Formats: sequence, C-alpha cells, structure tokens
Amino acid sequence: MKRTLIHNATIVNEGQSVQGSVVIENGRIAEVLTNWKPLSAPCEEVIDATGCYLLPGIIDDHVHFRDPGLIHKADILTESRAAAAGGVTSIMDMPNTNPLTVTLDALNAKLDLLNEKCIVNHSCYFGATNNNYTEFDKLDKHRVCGIKLFMGSSTGNMLVDKMNSLLNIFNGTDMLIAAHCEDQETIKNNIEKYKQKYKGADDIPISAHPSIRSVPACYASSELAVRLAKIAGARLHILHVSTAKELQLFSDEPLANKNITAEACVAHLLFTLTHYNSLGARIKCNPAVKRKTDREALRTAVNSGLIDVIATDHAPHLLSEKEGGALKAMSGMPMIQFSLVSMLELVDEGVFSLETVVQKMCHAPARIYGICQRGYIREGYQADLVLVRPNSPWEVTTDKILSKCGWSPLEGHTFNWKVEKTFANGHLIYNGNTVNDSYRGEELRFDYPSAGA
Repeated sequence: MKRTLIHNATIVNEGQSVQGSVVIENGRIAEVLTNWKPLSAPCEEVIDATGCYLLPGIIDDHVHFRDPGLIHKADILTESRAAAAGGVTSIMDMPNTNPLTVTLDALNAKLDLLNEKCIVNHSCYFGATNNNYTEFDKLDKHRVCGIKLFMGSSTGNMLVDKMNSLLNIFNGTDMLIAAHCEDQETIKNNIEKYKQKYKGADDIPISAHPSIRSVPACYASSELAVRLAKIAGARLHILHVSTAKELQLFSDEPLANKNITAEACVAHLLFTLTHYNSLGARIKCNPAVKRKTDREALRTAVNSGLIDVIATDHAPHLLSEKEGGALKAMSGMPMIQFSLVSMLELVDEGVFSLETVVQKMCHAPARIYGICQRGYIREGYQADLVLVRPNSPWEVTTDKILSKCGWSPLEGHTFNWKVEKTFANGHLIYNGNTVNDSYRGEELRFDYPSAGA
C-alpha cells in the first residue's frame, strides 16, 4: 500500500488537540508527526487537512444491523455504509436477529456474514438465554466482543428473567456482559395501568412510553445487574442508561479500575419528553427517552466519568413499523450515520469538549472491550481514522440517508460539522460523498482480560 500523508490536521487524541500530520502505510499508522517532526520518507499521496480535525475512527459498541432475517429494514451492507459515512470504523452487532445469535452455529454464521458484507471492522455479541450459559466456555474470547443479556424485553424477545439463570450467567463467564436493563414486572404493571386509563382504545399514546418504560423500571433492573456483578466479580457494561437515578450505581474512578461501566446513547443525550410532540414514535426506543432533567444528568455524567461510553443503539425499522402509539409502534431508530456529528454539535454548544467525545466514542470502547490496536492515534495501530471539518453546514435530507429504512429523526436538521473522510485499516472507505462499497472491514480482535477492566 502507498504511503499516505494526512497533512496539517488538528489531531485529537488521548486528551489533547495538537497540530500535526499522520502517515498511513500498510494499513497502519506509520508516523504521528507533531512538534514539526519531519517525515522519515516521502509519501506518494498527500491529503491537505488544513482546518480539519483528525480523530480515531469511532467504535460503536451497540448496533442492530438486522442481518440475518430482518433484512427488509436493514442489512449489514447498508448499515455499514451508513457507519462509514458517519465516521464509524468499528461496530459490535447485537444478537436479536433471525435466527437469534444464541447458539455456536448461529454465531459462526453471523461472523461469516459480517466478513462477507461489512464495510467497517466488526464483531458481534453472543446472546444469553435462560439456559445457554453452558455454551459460554466454548466461545472464542478473542473473536466475540461479549455476552448480551436482555434483562428487559425488547425487539427479538430474548428476555432473561429467571434468577437462577441470571446467577448462572454472571457466574459463568469472565467475558464482558453487556446488559439491557428494564424490569419487566414494572413495565407489565404500567401497561395494565395505562390500558385501564385508555379503556377501549386501540393503543396508548406515544407520550406514555416513558411512563411505561419508567425510571423505576430502569433503576430496579440496573441495580440488580450491578449487585449480581459485584457478587460474582463479573465484568458488566450497562447499555443505554437513560435516567438520572441510575447514575448513583456507577463510579467516576479511572476507567482502568472499573469492572462495571456504563453507556449513554446518542438519542438520550439529544432528545427529551418534549420531542415526542414533534417526532412521535420516531424517537420511541427502549429504554425510553425521558425528562430533560434525565438528559442533563446524563450529559453531566459523561463529563464526570460516571458514563464511560457514547454509542448509538442503531436500530432501524421501516416507517410503517413505527406507526402507532406506545404499544404498537416498534422501538428503535437509525442513528449511526449522524452520531459523531451530533456529538460534535454538542461540542459547539459547550456541552462536551472534543477530547471528551473522542474519549467516550473511541478510547473507552477500545479499553473496556480490550480491542487490539484500535481506538487511538498511535504509531503501529490500525489506521482507523476520521477527518471532520467544522463550519461546513449541511442539512439531513432523505437522499443523504444511507440506512436502508430511509428515514431519520434528524431529517431537516442542519449540522455544522461534516465528515470529510473515513479510513478503515488505511483504506479510504468514505470520501465525503460516496462510500467504497467494494471494501470489507476486518474482524475485531480482543485481549482478555480487557485492558480497561
């Protein structure tokens, strides 16, 4: 591969923003040139990055690419195209597909499919059920990112709700357990209450969704997960934390000292209850978007270190599947193409710093999962990079949306940041206008125990 010089960018990496250049060679970062350090050898290609910021490629630890079995709404190729256009260079796919990724055969088939179709780097979770914990020891820990545990039901009906099963799962592996936490009994009781309130109605208004998937439902389940993880000494990553109350369960100590970590999703950092009035079921997700006070608490927790990772829970559905209210409309939204620019907009608003966005979307996922040689701009690491330019306004229109479902809750919004180029393993997979559909990303590899746990 030719030597490529990304020249005169502001490099944002490991808590610092410095002017410099990066050399890509043979798929890796060959040189990081700051403080006027000269090139060691000429480069065949020079990219002038003046005015741009160079970040590590985004690592999204929480996506639903719907493949296999649900490809009418999304598939690995279409969603990885959206990822590339959004500056995301690595993804970890969830197991609630068809078939569910809960057997070794289904896992191997999913990994084969990712290798065949995914433009960005990839891995996938093995899904926990009430009785498959005996399979955990058979998993390749260097190839599989973790165990996904649904402690609340969502798309795919993978609920694990038996205490004996939960104990077996938490005691049955040293792999990371990524948990969806919502207490099903609380949700069930809330649904019955609202059915009584709207007696005779075909559905319940979408505005009731946050009261059904309530703060107590989230807290009860997250508290149980944390308690079980501490008893078992397990590595736990609680996904899409959505409430201020849950934050008391986490620590702000350095990431390297943590066995229990937390993720916030872009939707919960952007939207509040008021957005149901304009966007309706387009922002319906599990757990629900909640009050402004919850959103503000999550934003504060990102900065304080209580929240470790920002991800998307990218979960496409057709718009026809989003019709209805709190019971009928499907939960989930496509976010991966716009996750980075959304967080950069919050940088402009003073909510986060650029360095914090890189920490939560690049460094922390690499550290928590023990991803080998990715997530940082370091010599010798894989050249997963994204070049972004500020002060470049553009509007989200339907023709720009690359997810197969063809819509976004951000349609009509104007962003001030633009993804100019995305590199995976040194290959240009997005040039600011088009995605390189012919490229296929690499499987992620994991060190165990994790470098960040």
